[in-house]
Amino acid sequence: MRLRLVLLAFTLTCISTIYAANVDTVNIYSNAMHKSFNCVVIKPAVMMQTKGIAFPVVYLLHGYSGNYSNWIMKVPELKSYADEFKIIIVCPDGHFSSWYFDSPIDSAMRYETYIGKEVPAFIDANYPTISNRNGRAISGLSMGGHGGLFLGFRHADLFGACGSMSGGVDLASVRSRFDVIKRIGDTIQYAENWNKYSVIHVIENYPKDSLAIIIDCGTDDFFYANNHALHEKMLRLKIPHDYIERPGKHDWNYWANAVKYQLLFFRNFFDRNK
Repeated sequence: MRLRLVLLAFTLTCISTIYAANVDTVNIYSNAMHKSFNCVVIKPAVMMQTKGIAFPVVYLLHGYSGNYSNWIMKVPELKSYADEFKIIIVCPDGHFSSWYFDSPIDSAMRYETYIGKEVPAFIDANYPTISNRNGRAISGLSMGGHGGLFLGFRHADLFGACGSMSGGVDLASVRSRFDVIKRIGDTIQYAENWNKYSVIHVIENYPKDSLAIIIDCGTDDFFYANNHALHEKMLRLKIPHDYIERPGKHDWNYWANAVKYQLLFFRNFFDRNK
């Protein structure tokens, strides 16, 4: 009897392994920057079991000083979320401190083009995706939270939904930190850039294509005041969005919890727009 139980447990383990989400690490070339970057692609198990079905994609961006592997290393549960929500999750590399801009002062930094256009083009060409805005969402944490909203608003023709977790949404609050000056210039000579490239001002140009938007920030986060101010401004501008604030700091404990709610939000968006 004990042998049968051991064999059953072994069989169930094999089955769960066979049907678990699969993780690829791919290399994506940037024509804009003339070099390649690694990218994690999490594929739901159902994708390996079926043919001819297209899946929606969520792009998850890392924060300042991070890289493409942060999300899967810190939140391995993303594999089960990919299975649960039947989505492809893509984690591209956004450089140590790109802020996901095409830098107006450094032509070598073209991360808005790379993340906003080149990476989705590669994913659509190599995976069975829903290759229109109704099948794409983008979000991220901290610097990547700014990137999620920044790219979502500026490329609403490609992304139908966007989000932010603990996002640095007002660049004026980090003037001398996180390499922002290296990306858009100082606040005197390049003062206009600080409006043009900051999410709290970008939202004033609401795209003609409506966006599903989710913003999440902990009340103990050093970006909390900025996120609350963004929420209040979006209310004044009558921009529909979901806003979540709850106890939490600027750390992986918070983001590991927040990301599941964001993925559920995006899954609901995909379902509404089939």
